[in-house]
Amino acid sequence: MENYTVCQLQRDMRYEGFLLVRSADKRKDIKGNEYVDMNLTDRTGEINCKIWNWDASAEVPESGSVIKVRGAIQEYNGRLQLRVEKWRPMKEGDPVDMNALVPCAPRTPEDMMGQIRETVDSFRNEKLRKLVNAMLAQVGDTLGWFPAAQRMHHAERSGLLHHTTDMLKLAEGILAVYPWLNRDLLLAGVIIHDLGKIDELKSDKTGNVTDYTRDGQLLGHLVRGITNLNRAAEQAGVTGETVVLLEHMLLSHHGEAEYGSPRPPMFPEAEALHWIDIMDARMNTMKGITDKTPEGAFSEKIFSLDRRVYHPLYTEDAE
Repeated sequence: MENYTVCQLQRDMRYEGFLLVRSADKRKDIKGNEYVDMNLTDRTGEINCKIWNWDASAEVPESGSVIKVRGAIQEYNGRLQLRVEKWRPMKEGDPVDMNALVPCAPRTPEDMMGQIRETVDSFRNEKLRKLVNAMLAQVGDTLGWFPAAQRMHHAERSGLLHHTTDMLKLAEGILAVYPWLNRDLLLAGVIIHDLGKIDELKSDKTGNVTDYTRDGQLLGHLVRGITNLNRAAEQAGVTGETVVLLEHMLLSHHGEAEYGSPRPPMFPEAEALHWIDIMDARMNTMKGITDKTPEGAFSEKIFSLDRRVYHPLYTEDAE
């Protein structure tokens, strides 16, 4: 049987191969029969799976584990689904390439951390340099592999670094157009705006997020980010308006109360941060969708965008 990636799967195909378990839960159908609902993934995408007629005494596959599955690709409510006929956990000696299973950022963590360190070292504002370094020290090595989300944009190993460093590039471009913006303040906001996600999400070192933490459920990364910033400010001995401005940027970067921000951006650098964040998140989402959609075709409806996405042919020859 040919070894397909998840993004190549189509209805009525047969599939057999190794996939990473993103989530797995035991459930009951309308007749009371137990089954297992799973989301399995490789680095190209994710597919929902069902194991029917489940043995109640069997152990459900663990999130973050690798399993071998065999089954048929079906379509349910407009989405592809794998009906699993047979499965087993990965064994020692199985020909499994983890790099093929785990979505990863396109650059190495070392390269991206180097970009962030170089940016911080370039700050002329000593208070901002101290604050950002203190925030980075809080998260430590975890930043090197942590994802930026559970399922939406940059949901990959080192995704938080990927999101942050691409935002830094966007910010530099905006600063070239609007040089009157405070460069150090904007770039500091970019670097620390999502560090609270490390407290918000439960992730293993593969970048697989299984759930939200207690802090994530009760507070979210905006509020937790501000408490972490206040602790960093105390450690760095920084007080005054610099801290308040960064607090506001963290609190307002989602833009509206509907998306979690109790205040809209109320000064230029905060407004710029908000749109840079949206731009990078949306473009990463668009790229992920078009990578999985054949040229000349539309994707299924994307929940986070509330629309379908078209993958253009781009050339007249292709058409």
